[in-house]
Amino acid sequence: MKAVLSALAAMVVAGACASAPVTAAEVAAAPKGYVFVEIEVTNPEAYEGYRAAVAPMVAAAGGRYLVRGGKTEAREGAPPAGRVVILEYPSFEAAKAFLESPEYAEIVRLRTDNSVSRLMIVEGMEP
Repeated sequence: MKAVLSALAAMVVAGACASAPVTAAEVAAAPKGYVFVEIEVTNPEAYEGYRAAVAPMVAAAGGRYLVRGGKTEAREGAPPAGRVVILEYPSFEAAKAFLESPEYAEIVRLRTDNSVSRLMIVEGMEP
């Protein structure tokens, strides 16, 4: 239920329900949003402040970690530079709203100043 409420709030913030109310069933059926991050930490000590601060923010925004580091193996193309993080949000809009939130803006420099990264948001369509 908390995830449904978070998704509804994110859709309202993003303007996704400008003309008609969004039902819980519509939210549950909506594609999820995924944030993929490839991070090469350049200053581990300072980066630790970001790691500690971001996890509770992700949860409060309705997100959850699916992958947070761990072993990687490239099978095609270039291998990832550093660690890989994958986050799941109730929707693409919810993921975007988190990344553009004032709370996240306060800590994002802890990541960008202490790592080299690639970050993307992907809408997860059901197969």
